[in-house]
Amino acid sequence: MQKVHEGWSVAKAAATYGIKEWGAGYFDLSESGEVVVKHHNGSAETETSLLDIVRGVEARGLGMPVLIRIENILQRQMTRLHESFTRAMADHGYTGGYQGVFPIKTNQQAQVIEEVSSFGATLGHGLEAGSKAELMIALSMIESSNGPIVCNGYKDPEFIDLGLQTTRMGYHVFFVIEMPSELGLILERSRALGIEPMIGVRIKLSSNSEGRWQDSGGDQSIFGLTTSQLVELLDELKAADMLHCFRLLHYHLGSQIPNIRDIRTATREASRFYADLVREGAPLGYLDLGGGLGVDYDGSQTSSIYSKNYSLDEYAADVTDVLATVLGEHCIEHPTIITESGRATVAYSSILVFDVLDVTPYEAGEIPTPEPEGNPEPIRNLYEVREMLGVRDTQECYNDAIYYREEARQEFEHGKLTMRDRALAENLFVDVVHSIGRLLSEADRIPRELEGLSESLYDIYYGNFSVFQSLPDVWAIDQIFPVMPIHRLNTEPERRAIIADITCDSDGKIARFCGGDDARRSMPVHRLKPDDDYYLGVFLVGAYQETLGDLHNLLGDTHVVSVRIDGQGDFEFVREIKGDSVGDVLSYVEYQPAALVERFRHKAERAVRDGRITVAERRRLVQAYEAGIRGYTYCKR
Repeated sequence: MQKVHEGWSVAKAAATYGIKEWGAGYFDLSESGEVVVKHHNGSAETETSLLDIVRGVEARGLGMPVLIRIENILQRQMTRLHESFTRAMADHGYTGGYQGVFPIKTNQQAQVIEEVSSFGATLGHGLEAGSKAELMIALSMIESSNGPIVCNGYKDPEFIDLGLQTTRMGYHVFFVIEMPSELGLILERSRALGIEPMIGVRIKLSSNSEGRWQDSGGDQSIFGLTTSQLVELLDELKAADMLHCFRLLHYHLGSQIPNIRDIRTATREASRFYADLVREGAPLGYLDLGGGLGVDYDGSQTSSIYSKNYSLDEYAADVTDVLATVLGEHCIEHPTIITESGRATVAYSSILVFDVLDVTPYEAGEIPTPEPEGNPEPIRNLYEVREMLGVRDTQECYNDAIYYREEARQEFEHGKLTMRDRALAENLFVDVVHSIGRLLSEADRIPRELEGLSESLYDIYYGNFSVFQSLPDVWAIDQIFPVMPIHRLNTEPERRAIIADITCDSDGKIARFCGGDDARRSMPVHRLKPDDDYYLGVFLVGAYQETLGDLHNLLGDTHVVSVRIDGQGDFEFVREIKGDSVGDVLSYVEYQPAALVERFRHKAERAVRDGRITVAERRRLVQAYEAGIRGYTYCKR
């Protein structure tokens, strides 16, 4: 075990990376400085080292990067959701039920849907489908006829026919009308097949939410019926003698809603619609609140777009309290509450782990001491700043260092300084800035202009992964995910870094990190050791990231392993899926791997005829090319 640095502790490491705040009780640190997955088995709690799981992955012949799914966490989140609503309903005298629905679009991977469907069968948990392909998944995968299938999005006759016929098998398939024109098609197919539909209607609330996806709700949301359109639909159903088919009212406020106040406001408005519809004769019985249940990605527990200012229990309590109060005023029977909580269900269960391949350190190179005579003026001035640091004000020295560095660069551009002169000026500047950073860490007061200086003195750590493939939201919407080393945390991290991927793209980086109320520009890391792997984990990536990933630089899907932890903290690999080979990703972009091999073989044969290589060299070269086609798209150590 590595020696713990004086003044450093595992508790300080936990606070530095905020693991107890964003980990939701699922992640912590061991005394040996490794990230552990916590498993709750009744009253007992076990800890499993994430590094041990990674070692197990590698022992099975799978390299980095890897996406690790912890099945226990997925199950526990589903259980927590149902338990929170059960407690809230008991506390507020709510007589209706609760059913969760998982939106398939959140994570369409078969392993995830199988687990949601299998475990969800015991809870009456259902699935939400927003396309024909997702409906095919839902109809095949759902295991309990108790679990509702909520159909959103565009619907053609084939989509509707499949759903209608499935109702004959005893399943609850709701067709949610999102545009007025859909009602006519649903009624037409219902008459043609002789099967009555279970109709739901999505309404546009005037309530809106804070956060990145606020346009999902409100008057200008692209889906849902306005109040006048809802009234017209109600009259059409009455005229067609089909009002009894109107069973579900639905709304969607947005994804990742950070402020509980917005949730309460929307629930109150929706409950007024529900009450009036029942008074109009609609039987209803189900109120679908849509998605929006947030995840605290940065651990700040605030209304930041990366966080939420409420717990799961508060969410359930506020929703239940509002509905019980409003519907109680009109003596209306309490409906079954449905929530389409996808992000909060799966985010915690997936972790991306990758190794660090290399580093570009931000530190000074060799500086001649004492100062050689005959240096150009900008260099002499930088030496002086370096010598006076600690005597002069840090702010003054910082300003002077910037000025003289820029002066050196300008003189280089005009041919007055050589390349070696400029290199010395750059080294002097970096040395001065690092010295200022060390002084500030011991200062009682930091000048406003120098706040955050230490975070800007970062190295670049090159991770063996692709942001665009595995963390697309980092690139697309500046999403923050918790990132940290998964080991060596009993020793103090000496450096700060941003994380670059291997896509050769300037956007391929993680440069925003959890930091309480504000995002940090770099994160603490340890120095790399020769011949010693350094692993970083990106947590809470189970929602949307696999689905949205792309093939930038033809870096494909990573390896995926599903792990189950038992009551003693031991784990088993339930499933292993190899990541894309080079041949796989080439076929995605219309190349035929066999044809590429054949073309290369001809080139090698031509080189033999021209006397450039021998037959033996040709054989080795073609074998290497074929092995490359079969190999993993990521770097091998």
